[in-house]
Formats: sequence, C-alpha cells, structure tokens
Amino acid sequence: MTTSQNNIDIKEFLDQDQQKDLLRLLTAGSVDDGKSTLIGRLMFDSKTLYEDQLAALEKDSKRVGHAGDNIDYALLLDGLKAEREQGITIDVAYRYFSTAKRKFIIADTPGHEQYTRNMITGGSTANLAIILIDATKGVITQTRRHTFLVSLLGIKHVALAVNKMDLVDYSQEVFDNICKDYKSFVTQLNIPDVEFFPLSALKGENVVEKSGKMAWYNGKSLLEFLETVHVASDRNYDDFRFPVQYVLRPDRDFRGFSGKVASGIIKPGDTVVALPSRKSSKVKAIPTYDGNLEKAFPPQSVTLVLEDEIDISRGEMLVKPDNMPRIERHFESMLVWMDEEPMDISTQFFLKHTTNTTRARIDTIRHRVDVNTLEKSQATHRS
Repeated sequence: MTTSQNNIDIKEFLDQDQQKDLLRLLTAGSVDDGKSTLIGRLMFDSKTLYEDQLAALEKDSKRVGHAGDNIDYALLLDGLKAEREQGITIDVAYRYFSTAKRKFIIADTPGHEQYTRNMITGGSTANLAIILIDATKGVITQTRRHTFLVSLLGIKHVALAVNKMDLVDYSQEVFDNICKDYKSFVTQLNIPDVEFFPLSALKGENVVEKSGKMAWYNGKSLLEFLETVHVASDRNYDDFRFPVQYVLRPDRDFRGFSGKVASGIIKPGDTVVALPSRKSSKVKAIPTYDGNLEKAFPPQSVTLVLEDEIDISRGEMLVKPDNMPRIERHFESMLVWMDEEPMDISTQFFLKHTTNTTRARIDTIRHRVDVNTLEKSQATHRS
C-alpha cells in the first residue's frame, strides 16, 4: 500500500469517527459493586485497548491486582496510587473508547458515601447512568441515593446492572426480586427510561456478548443497549439558549461570542436578545476553522458573530425575542446539600447559573427529602 493510500485510509477513518454519535455516561453504585471492573471489561472485550495498555494491565494485575491470578480490569480506571492500594475509586476517572456504532465517554464515579460529591461531578454532563447493584446484596441505601441524584441531574436513561450474578449461580429469581425492589423506588422519580441487565463483569457475562449461562434472559447485552439507546430526542431544539462563555476579539475587525448551545437552533439572520441587558442584534455568521456553519444546535460549542457592535460579556445569555425565558429574582429549587456542616439560611451563598456567578440567599427551607423513602419532613433554619 502506498503512502497516499495510507493517508486516504486514515482520512476516511477519521471522517467516519467524526460521524459517530457520542454517548456520555457514568457508572454509580456502592463500594465494591464492580464499577471499575465493568468499564474495564467493556473496554477489554470491545477490543479498544492498545498493546502497551494490555501489557501494562497484565503486569499491574500481578503486582497490585485484586482478582487473584486473573486480569484485574478495574486497574484500567483506578489511576491514583491510593485507589490502587485500597482497590477503590476516589476521584472521577474518565475513559474514552468507541465501537463501530458509537463513541463513548465514561465517568467512573466513587461509591463511598464521603465521595458522593465526586459522583455528582461525573454525572453533570452524562446522558445515561449505569447503576450497579451487587447481586448478593440487592438494593441498598447508596443505590437509592445515587438513583435520586441521577434524577435530580436530569439524566433520562438508566441501565440497572445487576452485577456478580456468578456469585448467585445466575439465578433468575434473585435478578427478578432485585428488579422488583428497584422498580418500586424508581417509579417515584422522573426517570422515563430504565432497563435491567443481569451480568458478571469479572466473567464477562452479558457485558459485550450475551451470556450462555443465563438462557432465561432475552434482552440485549449491556454494550448492545449502549450502542443503540436513543438520546438525541432528549435535547431541546425549540428554546434557544446560548450562555456567553467568552468574548473573542483577536483584532479590531473581529468580535465573536463563544459558548455552548444549551438548547434550540440558531442560524445566520436570526435576531437574538442578550439577557439581562436586553440588547438585540442579528447573527451575522457562525464561523469555524472549516468555514461558516449554516446553523448551530445542542450540544455544539460555537462562536456567534453579530451584525451590530453591542456590549455583551461573559455570563449573559443570548435568546430569541419571541421565545424568552422568565427573569426572576426569586425561585424554588431542589437543592443537594453536601457540606459537612448543616445549612444555615442566614448565610449568603454564591449561585452559579450557566456561565454567570452571583450572590444569593435562601429564604425558606420548605422540607427535607429522605433519599431512601422519598418522604418529605419538616426542616429548620439549620438543616
């Protein structure tokens, strides 16, 4: 094969990769449920690892692994020294891989209660959550807590992975009872799409390929589901919202406003209004390195050039005049409190709204929510 043919093949490969849909997902669950092992197995069995990664994995498995004589797939993600020594995940670990059908960014989040805030960080950009349950333990407090937080983050798709099925002899009864218990809780939350998967991450059963040891299960393998789950319809293409992240001005002749399209569609010629200043203009162009775009939509990060020289800064939001959001100084919200000290409503807080940060106070705590039962109870000014 000639050099020019090689270049063409590489270009075709990169072009095909660019066309693939991207799925952002996180794993959540309690300690030792097998989150890191599951992701490592996904990457290993989908043949996305390089030879040097495989060699390092085999070497590390013998040196610090927790899987006996077998490969410890969790070591692909547990990167910190403290994590490898303890066999747990502390920080959020991100891994990237792709198959013939889709690209994936996976956030492996901590299972320990004291690292729950790290789990929320990992889930803030996710389209889908894989929540793991140890088949020998069933639904526990941390399972409910993570599911509740996933619903608050607005994640609409959940894959409930009942792991370690090999330790319960691949029992359908155990799997069905866990699914029944979980359904009784999750139906109270706003998560429209929940799928259930019996698997063994360590043995590779029903992770990438269907398992011959669970003939009673007629569904897809976990990877088949991840490759085909439809998330594009989750996006809002109607209400244009463009938080300005950066004002780009390399010289006197160019002034662009950079940011991520949070929702809606924008095209050159569309009129936009900046909030809260209410200054308006029309979109002149959406320039990129490869030329101007005909339109931009979520979740693209773009630069908008306007026809008029109006003063807009970071923190403002561009919207369309016929579809403007309400501007309020008071609102009600569900809040996840993660500080070790109780909340004191006499304290002033910083409120981050998209790219803007402002000061805020909490007037009233209406109630507290028990993450295990979802029951609401009365709260005090320190809660």
